[in-house]
Parts: sequence; structure tokens; C-alpha cells
Amino acid sequence: MTFGGLGCNIFNPALAGRCFLLVSFPAQMTSWPEAGQLAQYADATTGATPLALIKAGQFDQLPDVVTLFVGYPGTLNTGAGCLGEVCELALLIGLFYMLWKKIITWHVPVSILLTVFVFAGIMHWINPTEFASPLYHLASGGLLLGACYMATDYVTTPITKSGKLLFGIGCGALTFCIRQFGGYPEGVSFSILLMNLLVPYLDRMTKTKPFGAMPHRKEAKSHE
Repeated sequence: MTFGGLGCNIFNPALAGRCFLLVSFPAQMTSWPEAGQLAQYADATTGATPLALIKAGQFDQLPDVVTLFVGYPGTLNTGAGCLGEVCELALLIGLFYMLWKKIITWHVPVSILLTVFVFAGIMHWINPTEFASPLYHLASGGLLLGACYMATDYVTTPITKSGKLLFGIGCGALTFCIRQFGGYPEGVSFSILLMNLLVPYLDRMTKTKPFGAMPHRKEAKSHE
């Protein structure tokens, strides 16, 4: 309601709320109980997420990509994380369903995922001992959740197709930079919120001329 109610949001409401909680309560928002302790969560053992392992450069402790992709229920390092980002396969099924029903278009999610893959692939090719494989970046954290369900919000994303592509490229580039060089192991939420600020400018830059429209001409004013 801060910006006028439904349809008037400047930022994605869900991500704005999550980032507010993350900044306000960083310890509680970044403590991860290991999987398999559903009955003992009041006194559970915590551990590092796959993204935290990537951030620390501990690639030898990462599970295989398939395990991360399907969210195999084992220890925390084999695929647990925030609610909604554990099983990448389920997220992709939801994405394909929305594309099939034409609820969203492919431009934003594909451009985000492809940008992260390209950036991570280049850095991994340059120095594989310091930068993780691009497949690990795609299969861990909230990248798929953000790209498929948060960044595709109608109100806070560009209207034009080229604007959506630019929006997705910006989200992907910021996500990788925050993950690799920022203070947080994850950067999807922050990248989408930052790109939400640029949506009006992207719409203005990429607006199309209506078919058959005549170019606007300023009439010369007479000074007589």
C-alpha cells in the first residue's frame, strides 16, 4: 500500500519485504538448520548453504549438480535452503506451465539465467579454482525462483520485449556480481529490486512507434 496499492508498486512487494527482514534481522535470516530435523527445529544444527560454500571457495564440499537440481532430502549441503528454492526441477515445471498458458513470456527468465550462465562460465574458464561452475550457480540459491516468479511480475517489469531483455540482463549481471564480489552469498533479491528502479527508463528507451504513426513535428511559432 506504500506506493498506492495493487498495480502501483515500484518494487516487487515480496522481495522488498524479504530484503527488509534480511537487513533488519541478518542473523535470524541467515541461520540454516540442516535438513532432516523437522521435529527438532527448536534445537537444530545449522550449517552452510551451497552458495556459502561457493562464496568461501570450498568447491570440494559441494554436492553434484543433479543433487542440487532435484533437492535430494539429505544434509543441508545437498540442496536445502530458503522456502521455495530447494527443488529446481519443480520450479522449472512451474515455469514451463506459465509459458504454455502464456501467463508470462520467456524474455525475462531466459535472459537472467543465460546472463548468469555466461558470466559464471567466463570466470570459471579463466580461473576454475576460484570461480564455481556456471551449473552450480544455476542450480543453487534462489536464482530460478527469482528469475521465474519474482522478476516476471507484471507491474515491476518493462512492457516491451527489448526492455524485458535488458531488464533480465541487468538482473543476471548484478546477481553474479553480488554473489561473487559482494558481502552476501546471494544477490537475486537485491538485483531485482535495483532493476525495478530502472523499469520506467527501460520502457521509455525501448518504446515502439505505433504502426502508421506520423513523426511528431513541432510547429514553428510566429513572432510577428
